[in-house]
Amino acid sequence: MIERIIGFLAGWIVAVISAGGYVGVALLMAIESACIPLPSEIIMPFAGYLVSTGRFTLIGAATAGAIGCNLGSTVAYYVAVYGGRPVIERWGRYVLIRTSDLERAERLFARYGSVMVFIGRLLPVVRTFIAFPAGLARMRMLPFQLYTFVGSWIWCYVLAHVGYTLGDRWNSDPELRSLFHTFDIVIVLLLLAGAGWFLWSHWPARKARREK
Repeated sequence: MIERIIGFLAGWIVAVISAGGYVGVALLMAIESACIPLPSEIIMPFAGYLVSTGRFTLIGAATAGAIGCNLGSTVAYYVAVYGGRPVIERWGRYVLIRTSDLERAERLFARYGSVMVFIGRLLPVVRTFIAFPAGLARMRMLPFQLYTFVGSWIWCYVLAHVGYTLGDRWNSDPELRSLFHTFDIVIVLLLLAGAGWFLWSHWPARKARREK
């Protein structure tokens, strides 16, 4: 079952970005930033690969990703403002949200304050949930949007650059190219590895066994 879900997730991400272009990148990153842990570590490297093919630019991919992060984070912010923590506690399990991930984001925000919105955008996992404690704290909207955009843009640019570098190397390195018949195989393997790690770490059955 998990294998089928991984395959579906990888194929869906590729299809959304391939069909939607920059809008697809923004949409996926908005989902990731709305406290729904769709891995940006899969989304942005594939966008970077499309930079190597000439379809995107690095600046464009990073900016589209950051805009999506702001949109999704704004949703999470207002869910926290109007629904509070019980919303996540009641519905989070249906989108593989772990309470421990949210608690970690809350502790960091409580310790470092508003600047944690910027720092959190540069940290795996924390970046997905940091908007929620900002909403609980009623952080002012202007700095919230600014910190979110700048931190997200850096994160998206770095991940896109990784994908671009792999794609560019594929086009110029005969030794790498000889390992695979098409670069699509490399992309699928990277997507499957990232999706596999994500589902393994968030799958409810595994979490229940660990807590026994």
